[in-house]
Amino acid sequence: MFNRRIELKTPEQIGLMRRAGLLVGETLELLRTSVRAGISTAELDAIAEDHIRSGGGIPSFKGYGQPPFPGTICASVNDEVVHGVPGARVLAEGDIISIDCGAIIEGWHGDAAITVAVGEVPAEVAELMRVTEESLWRGFAAARLGGKVSDISHAVESYVRSQGDYGILEDFTGHGIGSAMHQAPDVPNYGKPGRGPKLVRGMALAVEPMVTLGSKHTEVLDDDWTIVTNDGSWAAHYEHSFTLTPDGAWILTALDGGEQRLGELGVPFGGR
Repeated sequence: MFNRRIELKTPEQIGLMRRAGLLVGETLELLRTSVRAGISTAELDAIAEDHIRSGGGIPSFKGYGQPPFPGTICASVNDEVVHGVPGARVLAEGDIISIDCGAIIEGWHGDAAITVAVGEVPAEVAELMRVTEESLWRGFAAARLGGKVSDISHAVESYVRSQGDYGILEDFTGHGIGSAMHQAPDVPNYGKPGRGPKLVRGMALAVEPMVTLGSKHTEVLDDDWTIVTNDGSWAAHYEHSFTLTPDGAWILTALDGGEQRLGELGVPFGGR
């Protein structure tokens, strides 16, 4: 288990996290444009590793955990929710792939994820992706200095529930982030507001809704990493790392800091 003490960062350390976050964001945009039918998840992984190292970063995921994770990205296809191990699997028209990516710059981490459609997908799958991504931003919109972590959780769940009968994973959560990739506190994607640690300046969190078309229950494959839905339903996963400043929310892994989407939701932008 990681240290349960919440790490508060200085503005200079947040600045280094922003550099790591930008590298992650740029890598994910490169991967988004690289996804196509016929490409393997191993090829996507190689693209990610080259871009991160060329940008002066270190892949966060490679060698992480037990057994050591072998890839730079998590590549989770269709009913694979998270932690998919990149390899020989070739993407086909109509698949979706969730890509989770992390990078370290000068000891500070960025972590984000996107879900990408491979060509045309069924309307219900496209809607799953939209709902999951929007719930992430609704979580950020609920975050205020002096509020509580579960304000984010409640906003994510409330939005997803308002959109249909989806499964929200409970066994996997967002997390604190900083000088380590996974830190306190946990950031669940469900729950009542007004609970958990107070949101204070210097805290950085990775928020990551994981939503399915069916069950919230999952299983782990024989590789000891890949998490799949137990009913075979497809899943989407989106993630950004963010912090709060006196001016508002700052999405450290979004290329524009989240300014556009936060503005559309009427939320003050706290970046610089």
